[in-house]
Amino acid sequence: MGFSVSGSAALIFAGLLIAFGMWHSAAANSFERVSEAQSDRSDGLLDQKNTAVDIDSASTAEGDLTVEATNTGSTALSLNETDLLVDNEYRTGWRANATVDGDAGTYLWLPGERLAIEVPPEGTPGRVKLATEAGVSDTEVVV
Repeated sequence: MGFSVSGSAALIFAGLLIAFGMWHSAAANSFERVSEAQSDRSDGLLDQKNTAVDIDSASTAEGDLTVEATNTGSTALSLNETDLLVDNEYRTGWRANATVDGDAGTYLWLPGERLAIEVPPEGTPGRVKLATEAGVSDTEVVV
């Protein structure tokens, strides 16, 4: 038993140490990513539970389609992340004619505030849906 056995044992030990180091860092990174994803999912579910909107009215009485809704939840909503669907068709450009509690210069819709939207109708609309960034929505029949 000369140097070759001791050298081989040292080489195998060094290889095992390197392999364990690579496995440990990969496992730690994977665990961290899973933990962050679970935390993000929990935050999203909390936002969804705290979000509520209620369409108070939807009418075409004055020619344009007028939708009035209230943020009845406890989270602030962004108009940029809120979608309007008329008869299951996504509408764009409605934010330019939207007001939050009479203010046309804001895109922040706070709890308890009323959103008013006026858009030209395409045909005779039957129903309107307002969807928020958290996936919470409300639908109203147009009268």
